[in-house]
Amino acid sequence: MIRTILILGAAASALGACASGGGAKPQTASAEPAASAPGKGKGYNHDPYPSTYKAYPGVPTLLTNVTILDGEGGRIDKGAIFFKDGKIVALGADVTGEPGAVVIDGGGTYVTPGVIDIHSHLGDYPSPGVQAHSDGNEMTGPVTAEVWAEHSVWPQDPGFGRALANGGVTTLQILPGSANLFGGRSVVLKNVYARTMQGMKFPGAPYGLKMACGENPKRVYGAKGRSPATRMGNIAVDRATWAKAVEYKRRWDRYEEKGGEPPARDIQMDTLRGVLEGEILVQNHCYRADEMAIVMDMAKEFGYHVSAFHHAVEAYKIADLLKANGTCAAVWADWYGFKMESYDAVNENLAIIDQEGACAMIHSDDDNGIQRLNQEVAKARAAGLRAGFKITEEHAWTWLAINPAKALGIADKTGSLKPGKMADIVLWNGNPFSVYTRPAMVWVDGALMFDAKDPKRRPVSDFELGQPGEGDVK
Repeated sequence: MIRTILILGAAASALGACASGGGAKPQTASAEPAASAPGKGKGYNHDPYPSTYKAYPGVPTLLTNVTILDGEGGRIDKGAIFFKDGKIVALGADVTGEPGAVVIDGGGTYVTPGVIDIHSHLGDYPSPGVQAHSDGNEMTGPVTAEVWAEHSVWPQDPGFGRALANGGVTTLQILPGSANLFGGRSVVLKNVYARTMQGMKFPGAPYGLKMACGENPKRVYGAKGRSPATRMGNIAVDRATWAKAVEYKRRWDRYEEKGGEPPARDIQMDTLRGVLEGEILVQNHCYRADEMAIVMDMAKEFGYHVSAFHHAVEAYKIADLLKANGTCAAVWADWYGFKMESYDAVNENLAIIDQEGACAMIHSDDDNGIQRLNQEVAKARAAGLRAGFKITEEHAWTWLAINPAKALGIADKTGSLKPGKMADIVLWNGNPFSVYTRPAMVWVDGALMFDAKDPKRRPVSDFELGQPGEGDVK
C-alpha cells in the first residue's frame, strides 16, 4: 500500500490515507465498484471481487522541452505533452496547455509511458521476505486454478513504492507462483496507495491464468511421489484438466441457453471456463522451446489461446511459431543458467524475437529487478545492437509499454502516450537507457504520485510508518 502526499500549492489536493473530499482516496471494498471486469453468462457472478479503484485527483499539466518516447515506437524530439482529468490530451512539437495549467520544463530529458511489468509477485511475496508473508504458491496439488493471487495481495508491501519511485512502474500483473501446472488467477494492479487490493485493481483488466511447464511441477510433485513426476506427466495432467473444463463449459453453456437445473459449481473449473470463453488470458511460465511448441498445440486441441510465455529463455528458437500463434514472450535480458531448462540462453533473445516480428517484452519476476526494468531493456537493446540489429530507443521502449499492455488486454487504456489514454507518465532525470537515470516524476492517471525533489511526494507504505528510516526510498 503506497501512501503519497501530493502538494501543488493551492492548485492541488492532499492525497493519502487521510485524504478527504471529492473522491480523493480510493474506495473501500464495501463501496460501489468503479468498474467491472468483462463477464459473460447468467449462471454465476464472473466478477465477485470488483475493482473499486478511483483515480487520484490531478491538475492540468504541460511538460515541455522533452524527448518523448510514445511507447508504440514513436519519438518526438523537443516536444511537449499535455494531460488533464487523468487523460492524455495532446503531444507534439507545438503543444500548448491551457490557462492555469502547471507547466514543467523537462530540461531536454525524456518522457515515456509508465512502465508495465507483466510478471510480478509484489504483495504475494512482500517485504520483509519472511515465511509469514510467503503467500504466492499454493503447493497442495498440481492443479490449483481455484486460487486467486489477489486474495494474497498485501497492499502495504513496501515493494510497490520502490517500484514506482525507483522504476517508474505504474501498472503490474501479480501472478501466483509456478510450482503447479495451473497456479491460479493473476490480477492487474495500478501502482497507487490503497487500503485494499480492490482499491488498486485495474478497472476492466482481464484476469490471467498462471500455468507452468517443465521442471517446477515435476520436481515439486515428483519429490512427493505424486503425479506429475515427468514432463509427459505434466502434459497428461494438463490435458485431463482441460478435457474436464471443456465438459464443464458445455454444461454451463447449455444451462445459460436453455435454463433448467444449474450445474454444480466448481470454482476451479470456473477459471478454466473463463479461459475457454476468452475472458481470462493464459500467462504461461515456460523455458524450453520444445515445451512452448507443445503447449501451443495443446491450446489448439482444447480451444484456448496462450497470451504470453514468461521467462521463455529459448523463445529465440521458435520466434516464427510465436508470431504465427499470436503469442508474446516476456523475457529477462540476461538472467539464465540457474537450472537446466534455463541453460540454453542467448543475450540476444528478446532482440531476435522482436526482429522476427513476434510480440516481445521485458519482465521482472523480482522485487529488486522491477526497480530497474529500464536498465534491463537497455541491456537487451545493447545485445541486439551488437548482433547487428537496428533497434532505436523509441522501438525498444515498446518492450516496456504497448507490448505488455497488449499481452494483458489493456492496450486500449494504457501502454502508450496517445490522446484519450490514461495519463500514466514518467519524466526521467536523464536518458532512461542509462544506469545513472531514475524517475524524476511519476504520474498515475494524471495524478503526481512521485517527485524526487519533494520528500512529501515519496511513497511510504503504512507498514513503514514509524519504522527506522521511514520514508526513505532506496
